[in-house]
Amino acid sequence: MSELTELLDAAEALAARGQPMALATVVATRGSTYRRAGARLLIPAEGEPIGNISGGCLEGDVARTGREVLAAGEPRTVVFDMTADDDAVWGYGLGCNGAIELFVEPTAGALESVGALRSGQGACLVIPLSGPDLGLHRLETDGAAAAALRDGTPRVEEVAGARVFYEPLLPPLRLLVCGAGHDAIPLVRHAAELGWRVVVVDVRGALLTHGRFPGAAEFASPDPAAAADALAPDERTAAIVMSHNYLRDIGYLGSFLDRPLAYLGMLGPRGRTEQMLRELNRPEAIAQLHAPAGLDIGAEGPDEVAHAIVAEILGVTRGRSGGPLRNRRGPIHEGPTR
Repeated sequence: MSELTELLDAAEALAARGQPMALATVVATRGSTYRRAGARLLIPAEGEPIGNISGGCLEGDVARTGREVLAAGEPRTVVFDMTADDDAVWGYGLGCNGAIELFVEPTAGALESVGALRSGQGACLVIPLSGPDLGLHRLETDGAAAAALRDGTPRVEEVAGARVFYEPLLPPLRLLVCGAGHDAIPLVRHAAELGWRVVVVDVRGALLTHGRFPGAAEFASPDPAAAADALAPDERTAAIVMSHNYLRDIGYLGSFLDRPLAYLGMLGPRGRTEQMLRELNRPEAIAQLHAPAGLDIGAEGPDEVAHAIVAEILGVTRGRSGGPLRNRRGPIHEGPTR
């Protein structure tokens, strides 16, 4: 279960029991912070908060603020500035040296946010942080909302003298796992745990069961050469070909080539993929592929290979190389925040 799904389920359970709650949303960051804009913490009137906004540094303070907001019945913006001298900040156990701004809203606003997050597909959640419409939620696709949807990055903009938070609500990444063999089981599990919508694809219908793949959202059994037509991949789709059958794999590969995929990976040696491309008269297409699929971490066995593949897909879809963070210069989280 993904972090967001856990939070949404908890909010709906609290609402069903008539229990009040507050929701704290990171709307802007500056400097080094543990989470980026869009991270959330659900704060019940009683009990432990659900979610994660700072790795444990600020959750207690934010929970206290949330309960103050519940008592007052009014939303509030709060800033935690941790950009003091490193010794002073880290001496208090804080893991980051940056500033984080949160919008904290009581039950009504929290439920509006939860409803939008649960159902929003290709729209932007817009929340005024100041001005006469403070805390009112709406979904938009134009203007600043369109810019946020294009790059997938939450941001705060000034509109008619008011600060407004724009958060793109994009559908989860769809992962097509072409091959239902034993090594697909941990890949489906790891991908589903991230909240991805996993479709297991195989002509062997007997393998396509929820008992074998409990995290799968769908199963499909098209002819491999017609898989792309049947599954209609788009820019929010990744596909990994791993049936271990040469004829099936070449069928899947030929079907997915030139489709608008976010990622197309091939399990197995590079030479095997190159041979398939020669048979397809597309040797130059090797540049489109991640073959062999996965990051070079020395993975052994299905579980480790699954981790390597999931990590590579994350890196590709977020424009990262997958190298060590110690070699990175600049912030870990990129993109506009204010």
